[in-house]
Amino acid sequence: MPRPPYVKDPNAPKPQVGRIIGELFQNYKGRLTLVLVCLLISSIAGSVASVFMNRVVAIIEEALQIYKEQGAEAAMQYAHPPLMKLFIIMLTIYVVGIIASTTQQLNMAVVTQGHLAHMREKMFRHMEKLPIRYFDQHPHGDIMSHYTNDIDTLRQLISQALPQMLNAALTLVVLLGIMIYLSVWLTLLVFVGVFAMMMVTKKIGGNSAKFFVRQQKALGKTEGYIEEMIEGQKVVKVFCHEEKSKAGFDEVNDALFDDAFSANKYANILMPIMGNIGNIMYILMSFVGGVLVILGVPNLSLSGQPLDIAVVVPFLGMTRHFCNTITQGSQQINAVAMAMAGAQRIYSLIDEEPEVDDGYVTLVNAKLGADGELTECDEKTNIWAWKHPHQDGTTTLTRVEGKVELNEVDFGYVPEKIVLHEVSIYADPGQKVAFVGATGAGKTTITNLINRFYDIADGKIRYDGININKIKKDDLRRSLGIVLQDVNLFTGTVMDNIRYGNLNATEEECIAAARLANAHDFITRLPEGYNTMLKGNGANLSQGQRQLISIARAAVADPPVMILDEATSSIDTRTEALVQRGMDGLMFGRTVFVIAHRLSTVRNSDVIMVLEQGRIIERGNHNKLIADKGKYYQLYTGAFELE
Repeated sequence: MPRPPYVKDPNAPKPQVGRIIGELFQNYKGRLTLVLVCLLISSIAGSVASVFMNRVVAIIEEALQIYKEQGAEAAMQYAHPPLMKLFIIMLTIYVVGIIASTTQQLNMAVVTQGHLAHMREKMFRHMEKLPIRYFDQHPHGDIMSHYTNDIDTLRQLISQALPQMLNAALTLVVLLGIMIYLSVWLTLLVFVGVFAMMMVTKKIGGNSAKFFVRQQKALGKTEGYIEEMIEGQKVVKVFCHEEKSKAGFDEVNDALFDDAFSANKYANILMPIMGNIGNIMYILMSFVGGVLVILGVPNLSLSGQPLDIAVVVPFLGMTRHFCNTITQGSQQINAVAMAMAGAQRIYSLIDEEPEVDDGYVTLVNAKLGADGELTECDEKTNIWAWKHPHQDGTTTLTRVEGKVELNEVDFGYVPEKIVLHEVSIYADPGQKVAFVGATGAGKTTITNLINRFYDIADGKIRYDGININKIKKDDLRRSLGIVLQDVNLFTGTVMDNIRYGNLNATEEECIAAARLANAHDFITRLPEGYNTMLKGNGANLSQGQRQLISIARAAVADPPVMILDEATSSIDTRTEALVQRGMDGLMFGRTVFVIAHRLSTVRNSDVIMVLEQGRIIERGNHNKLIADKGKYYQLYTGAFELE
């Protein structure tokens, strides 16, 4: 399948070079100043040899003349002292250049790795502030590529490309000054070669850079596809989807190959072409310089020196040095292009709008005084309160009871498509509210609105009479325990995963939570009990065991409101009976929202909400809904699972 032609996007983000350099100087101003000084010293040290070569040739010419007139001894007496002096000076300059170059490299290593660590930390910190919507809309593998491939392009830019290009620029300025000092005519000849090199760099280097940008984007897509296939490998094998998966991979991999091949094709031919232009310039300089010397053309220079062998010989070395410097600098165009592509992707994540939190009501521990009034305290008392500051400077405490109200709520994941319509729910403290309905009816969406993973389009949601928009999101979510259908366990021990619900929980509290969820028995049978290491999202556990740990994690948080989203869907009937008893204890005294297909889970709910296409069409307890003989009755009498 042919690749689409490259079309420059007029709305594409601007290059981020200035931003990168700005952050570098902000964090490493002292070291980078030292690096610049060292670069200047090493550039001068590498270029002044031509000046000394000019002086050496002049001394040798004079010595040859003395040799013809006075003999070898007189020639040696004349040449030895100045040549030895020049040798010592040049040796000193080169030693200083080596020291400067070594100092520059060591400091750039510190700057590079420090800045990459800073950028990774900056990305991760910002990523943790992004709304759930961002992760719904971006492949996880592509996001991971920001931390690996895109960051690596910055390493190449900072440690190699920028120093080499800056060194090349300084070297060219120094060489140009020396050339003009020695001969304007020969300098103009060098400009002819420079112009040819610039045209080649613009054409070939531009094409190379263009495809390196495409390569970086294709690499992110490829990693996203691989990550998706790894996550869904069981599904791939169950449905014998291997060949289709291979075909999909071949498509993204071929796109990566095409872009990488084109990028490296242009990059690989740039060096030989530039090198040969340099060789042609060397030959041309030898020929033209020799002709000018033979014809006795007057020299135009700042030195006032005639155009002779003492000028032409150093110019040959400077011409080669000049062309090699341009060639080396042009080779960094690819690294710069890749870094720009990587930087745009990195800053696209960093510049993504974070989750908005305008809340000011916080969750605090409280205790009851002798007069029955609540007072804030630091110790855990099992009494939580909403701390509500007011404009007049006063603060009130409201005990957390778990009363949740949704009043005519509308919501759409995208503004133009509303998926919930005028949803009203009133859950009193301690009530168990169940949601049933077909897939896509809006059950999970409602719970996502209660914990503000998404914000509503219209209506009001109140928690203990407080608009949840006024509650800080961290505190709101800390008051909600959630058990999801898709369990996420992290690399660490079983104890660590349970404690994830409350990082301050003691081992005794974690074990008590596991007992409450009826997970204690199977945990004690694991090779190292609570210290058993879990990896790969708990791949060494059964689905039911993973869910039990998830329930224990919610139990140790001890929240006033629980949300159970298909919490027992992955557990067999026998295990469900054990879990249900544990969950009954977990739910006691709490407001609970339950999403379930199994009637055994919703039948004893205080209120059952039947949803259809984003609307609540029936509400009531089990007996009432059966008596009404509506949608719930049809589902109940038609099957034992609500689908």
